[in-house]
Amino acid sequence: MKMLLGIDIGTTNCKAAVFDVNGKCMKIASRPTKTHYRENGQAFYHPDEIWEIVSSNIEEAIKDFKNSIAVIGITSMAETGLLIDKRSGLSKTEMIPWFDKRAMEEAEFIVRSSDPIERFSKSGLRPSFKYGLPKLLWLKQKDSGITNDAIWLSASDFIAYKLTGEFGTDYSLAARTYGFRIDEKTWDVPWLNSFGLEDSLFPDAHLAGTPIGEVSNQECIEFGLSKGTPVAVSGHDHVCAALAVGAVNPETVLDSMGTAETLVGAFKERKLGEKEYRTGLSYGCHVVKNRNFWMGGNPSSGGSIEWMRSQLSDTQLTYDEMLQLLAETSEGPSGILYFPYLSGSGAPNPNPYAKAAFIGLEKNHGKKDIIKSILEGTAYQLKLVQKSAEEIAGKEITKVVAVGGGTKNKYWMQIKADVSGCSYSIPDISESTLLGAAMAAGIGSGIYRDEQEAIDKISSQFHKEITPNEKNQTTYQEVYTNEFLKMEELLRNYYQKQ
Repeated sequence: MKMLLGIDIGTTNCKAAVFDVNGKCMKIASRPTKTHYRENGQAFYHPDEIWEIVSSNIEEAIKDFKNSIAVIGITSMAETGLLIDKRSGLSKTEMIPWFDKRAMEEAEFIVRSSDPIERFSKSGLRPSFKYGLPKLLWLKQKDSGITNDAIWLSASDFIAYKLTGEFGTDYSLAARTYGFRIDEKTWDVPWLNSFGLEDSLFPDAHLAGTPIGEVSNQECIEFGLSKGTPVAVSGHDHVCAALAVGAVNPETVLDSMGTAETLVGAFKERKLGEKEYRTGLSYGCHVVKNRNFWMGGNPSSGGSIEWMRSQLSDTQLTYDEMLQLLAETSEGPSGILYFPYLSGSGAPNPNPYAKAAFIGLEKNHGKKDIIKSILEGTAYQLKLVQKSAEEIAGKEITKVVAVGGGTKNKYWMQIKADVSGCSYSIPDISESTLLGAAMAAGIGSGIYRDEQEAIDKISSQFHKEITPNEKNQTTYQEVYTNEFLKMEELLRNYYQKQ
């Protein structure tokens, strides 16, 4: 039987999983992503260390399925990347994470270099330190010759290269460099040249799931991958998750809950303009053909939970302990406003200088109230994204499919439903990002005729649906409108002046 291998290089964990063609997960392997920090706060990954983690995952996942893997699809955190020497194949730089802020000044320089709406109409993005272009300018500022004989690879591209010896990427990840035209699906050569960069610095880009090469890595062949197995870059992790749950049409919106949380919607390809720019959302090429996606979220959603778990106890608060504390809280708003900007604010009002804040703390508040306020704050922030997305959709969003570890927290899911006014469906898929990566590769290799056949074969079942509590929805709406929105604007304006 044909098996599909999905690989995900994530902020918290790297994973590999084997699926059958009907989407059943046969085996999964997971190891923590090792993030390193310097004294100045810069974060980085060691490329060889990431490869070691990924290759160990592959070996463990395919142990009982040797030589039966028909295709490999790779997804990753979108903006993370590094430079590789084209001749030696060795890394020239460390792998710079999406959340590292070292390129803030370069991002501001880029802002001054073009008309923002014109650039947006081509790229689908507003400038940010996260993207590949400012990272490259930062690297060149440190070493003017660093890009000589080099190629910029995303985390997915890097793993694909290690497996195949070939360079390539997909449209959805290429677009996160801020040097790619999503309207033409080509590298923007004049734009790149204006910064002293050649288009040869970037790999060829293809529709997600298109094989860029075949397995040739001898180490992987020895532990069970067949030589010649097609390898594909499957694209942006959140958009791969959208494919897995069938969120490839405008009527279905995905809430991908991880360290960062993102709302993702799909629409037919069209020219972007000022209307889309005003929403504050980012846009890009979907992992399925002839579609774009809109995206907006909070870079510190699950990250806020993890941060608080470490702050409230000498030993990290367990998830069970957190749920027990939440069970002791009363229904409705906590009375505390939390603004989840530990890594700056995302859409629809992106501001890398924004800081997190608690407002309304009283001496009678305890751990349980602080935890609940974090859940509420992340829900309010996502409500901002929802309202912007509704401008694009031209109608209210009422149904959301949620995936990720956060869906296991029933209190969080109920708060999200109450704040958003949407019903939240949780599919019976434990690893949607991995499955989406495998599906995209399966489509690109002809295992599935197209995305619809893949979705029909997977046929996700929803094991839970959370609907808004009418009373709580009303009170949360009042807090959102009369308190959160007003304070969010004040905080945002305050930090813009700093």
